Amino acid sequence: MGSEEESILYKVSYVVKDGKHPGAIVNVNHKLEVGEEVTFNGFVFEVTEVMELMPPVGDFGFLHATCVFVREAEEA
Repeated sequence: MGSEEESILYKVSYVVKDGKHPGAIVNVNHKLEVGEEVTFNGFVFEVTEVMELMPPVGDFGFLHATCVFVREAEEA
């Protein structure tokens, strides 16, 4: 059985550490962890910090994540 945390949709605001990318706001279906790789806008980033902006309400939560550029995403 899945945990309650797995059923939460998170709206995540990503900030890229060097400021060379504007970041993004993305919906994800799990709580991010430091070291996780995420892909948005055609690039792969590594999460370096995750902050819960407020406790989840029902099945929805808000996170802030700081990340660093890793590489361009490979096309599928």
